[in-house]
Amino acid sequence: MTYDFTSLMERHGKDALAVDGLGSQPGFAPDPPKPGFDVIPMWIADMNFPTVPTIAQAIIKRAKHPAFGYFQMSDEYFDAIAGWQRDRNGVSDIPREAIGYENGVLGGLMSAVAAFAAPGDKILLHSPTYVGFTMALENAGYAIEHSPLKLDEHGVWRMDFDDMDRRLKKHHIHVAVFCSPHNPCGRVWERWEIEEAMEVFRRNDCVVVSDEIWSDILLDGHRHIPTQTVSEDAKRRTVALYAPCKTFNVSGLVGAYHIIYDSYLRDRVEAQASKSHYNEANVLAMHTLVGAYTQEGRQWLDELLAVLSRNVGLMYDYLSSVDGVELARPEGTYMLYLDCSHWCREHGVTIGELEKRGWDVGVAWQDGVMFGMPDSIRMNVALPESRVREAIRRLQEYVF
Repeated sequence: MTYDFTSLMERHGKDALAVDGLGSQPGFAPDPPKPGFDVIPMWIADMNFPTVPTIAQAIIKRAKHPAFGYFQMSDEYFDAIAGWQRDRNGVSDIPREAIGYENGVLGGLMSAVAAFAAPGDKILLHSPTYVGFTMALENAGYAIEHSPLKLDEHGVWRMDFDDMDRRLKKHHIHVAVFCSPHNPCGRVWERWEIEEAMEVFRRNDCVVVSDEIWSDILLDGHRHIPTQTVSEDAKRRTVALYAPCKTFNVSGLVGAYHIIYDSYLRDRVEAQASKSHYNEANVLAMHTLVGAYTQEGRQWLDELLAVLSRNVGLMYDYLSSVDGVELARPEGTYMLYLDCSHWCREHGVTIGELEKRGWDVGVAWQDGVMFGMPDSIRMNVALPESRVREAIRRLQEYVF
């Protein structure tokens, strides 16, 4: 393996919420561990690996130039996005005007929603739901209508298309948020599933905001199908949002982008984004993406996915052996989503008490209730394998 995914990276004192934020946001961040235990950061969705070296190289190269004035997005930026989408997702027909900078995926989400819905309107989402969607939409005054995902007989999360259709019609909903791959459930949707979902949205005349920020984090050979590719209608009605931040662990450098083929959708979203002037790019964010979407970035990602697939398998095999804990094996992302309701009932323990058992011994997993399912925990395994194995040891000895 060319890149280092085994060394323990010291993150304390480096502005890392994952380790220095423990105890700082009650109800969101885990508590610090008890004396004698170090932190194994397994909560917020960032990785504990050094990113690909070309990112730092691109930033340093630009930072050596002593002027940081007004700038414009370079041809290299747009070419890097087009090349990445071609090589990773098989999409080769993206015109330059369809690509636009977004100051984070949630910023793009809110611009798109505001362009086609008013505060007080209902927005359709699947549940369990990424907490960022919930906080952003509710903070802006929108109402969320949840269509629950369901586990089938094989333990695979599935959309309920009839339920989606019923809710859209009942509440006259015309904006839906689609998460692909799904966070927190880890589903990498198959083509037929996306086709069926988009047909439901077509029948109900819904603009679809498709969050595809996890589209590069694919486990065990799964393949991402971009929402816009399943039909001409899907291409026309979808605002797709991407970013290098989950892929390369650069959320602190802030920078995402949209792909919007339809000129009417694009005009409305960009007009909405322009109102607050929040959406101006940072020159280093541009160079971050260019540094990430390189040939070396492609090789680094392929090695990362092998590491993450192994880590997910290790933790899944352990947790699925714990009586009373239920979980689906994720196909994408590096997060596992645990239903601990049976375990909690059998042991007379609340989910908060169970979470605290882990926090006390340094297993800094995340309260999953905020994602919309009771008695649940979300868990990040994007760490060196030795730390994943140590977390399993502590869970066996002290928690379950």
